[in-house]
This record gives sequence, C-alpha cells and structure tokens, in this order.
Amino acid sequence: MVDVNEFLELIKNRESARGPFDPDKPIATEDLRMILEAARWAPTAHNMQNFEIVVIDDPAVMEEIGTIKSTISLDFLKENYEQLSFSVEEFQQKKTGVLGMMFPDAWKDPEQFEELVANAEPTPIGQRVGGCPVLLIVLYDSRKRAPTSEGDTLGFESIGCMMENLWLQANAMGISVQILATLGQSPYIASELKTILGIPDYMGVAFGIRLGYPAGGSYPYLRVRREVDEFTHHNGYQQMGLE
Repeated sequence: MVDVNEFLELIKNRESARGPFDPDKPIATEDLRMILEAARWAPTAHNMQNFEIVVIDDPAVMEEIGTIKSTISLDFLKENYEQLSFSVEEFQQKKTGVLGMMFPDAWKDPEQFEELVANAEPTPIGQRVGGCPVLLIVLYDSRKRAPTSEGDTLGFESIGCMMENLWLQANAMGISVQILATLGQSPYIASELKTILGIPDYMGVAFGIRLGYPAGGSYPYLRVRREVDEFTHHNGYQQMGLE
C-alpha cells in the first residue's frame, strides 16, 4: 500500500526546474520508459488516450529545434503583469500568481510594454529547449474529442492528467521537469516543430517537456498556495471551509 503521507509530500515538493540541466548526464532508457508508463496510465476522457509524445534525445535534432525563433507579445506582457507580485511579502499574502523578481525590469513596467514589443528582435528558443538530455513534444489529435466536449475542453483536461502523472513519476525518480507551454501557444513555433519532426497537420502541439538532472544541484524557489479553507465551499458556495 502506498504511504499516503509520502505521496502527499511528493505532490507538495513537485517543482518546475527552471535552472540549467546537465547535458552530460543522460536519462537511462529504462527510467524514461517508466516515466512514459506513468503517462500511459493517466485518466483521459472517454479513454481517448488523445496524446502522442515525440521523444527527442538526438543533439542534432535538439539543436535544429533550438534555432526556431520567437518574439514576445504584448498580450503576454499585459496578462503576465496581472499575475505578478513585487515582493515576497505580497506573494505570500496573495498566494497566487508568480513572483515578479524573476522577470526583467521592463516586464514589470506597463509603460514600457509597447516599446519593448516594437523593438524586440526574434530570438532562438535554444536557450529554453536546450541543455537537457531529453525533450518531449506532447501532441494531440485535433480530429478527436470526447462526446459533448465543445472546444475539446475534456481533451485538454486529459492531457493535463497525463502531464501530472509524468511529472510526479519523474520527480519521484529524482529527474527534474520543466513544462514549455510556449511550444504549443505560438502557432509559428508549433508550425516549425511540425516541419522539423514530420508531424502531420492534424496533430496539434500541446507543449514541450524538458527532462534532466539539474546542473550543480537543485534550484529551489518560493512556492505558495492558498489554504484548503480558502478555496473550499461546504454545502453551498459562500459557506467557506470544512466543518
């Protein structure tokens, strides 16, 4: 039987590894298969199993993907700004969003956003996708959806379940994970990935996943969450908490 307290601690300690990975420390094939086995058993709507995963461990392919260029968008800057806290104290009080200290100063000043976007040069994504022994590209079949799931909301929930299974299994094995949402959010990047990897047009790019071992150890960062009684409504919407 699984120790429920240990499992909860695994969930609590799950983290996104934003620091560099050790490119010279490969992930063993059997470890990668175990991570993918966890993904295989994720619950999916109507048991569609609506994902495909492209595993990339060839440095030449990784380098080619790294040459894809991206630009920052005004929408991203504005919507990112709404989620920022500008001090540890504010972050701990709000308990949601992200700590603004990790972003460049120009990203924290709305008056600079339009000029920043106008002057931004496209930059290769190599710094984001490179430096890891394994890169996963998660795909979904745009031709499929669960019954009565307009916009394929249940399909994306299913992919989220797969992501969490994979993430927890990797972390349990001491392998770090970083989700690269931009690979699916940018139509240009997704299109370039399809060309490089021979992905059919009907397959959509959901996101990328960097797997590896942190170079020089882990890079802890401040994480906050609301308390259970702050998001739980008991027998009615405004009856907060559990008795």
